[in-house]
Amino acid sequence: MSDRLCTVLLYSDDPQVRDRMRLAVGTRPAPGLRVEFVDASDYAGCVRLVDEYEIDLMLLDGEASPGGGLGIARQIKDDRDDAPPTCLVIARAADRWLAAYAEVDATLVHPLDPVTTGATVAELLRSHAPA
Repeated sequence: MSDRLCTVLLYSDDPQVRDRMRLAVGTRPAPGLRVEFVDASDYAGCVRLVDEYEIDLMLLDGEASPGGGLGIARQIKDDRDDAPPTCLVIARAADRWLAAYAEVDATLVHPLDPVTTGATVAELLRSHAPA
């Protein structure tokens, strides 16, 4: 059986943060899954990519500025019935209540641990796989 190819949208205004996210996920976060990435550095870019691609997961930086991943997650969830699953990367574990308000599917905390990140991404991709 071949690996399932998934598209993960990485959002941060900081290219170094997007690079750290990409490295933490890796191209093969779990057996049977391969990942390709698309990057956005602002809100408009996120919306455009969600509209133009089949995004399997959004990995959003909650600390980005001026548009944080929290607001983007909430807006896309509100605007789309088919919003992809969302994982928000936050700086403080105490901010998980904000992520719950934004209806994100999972949270990770900076600095990203590759084992936890890969497992979280793999679980989201598997649990939200198309039928």
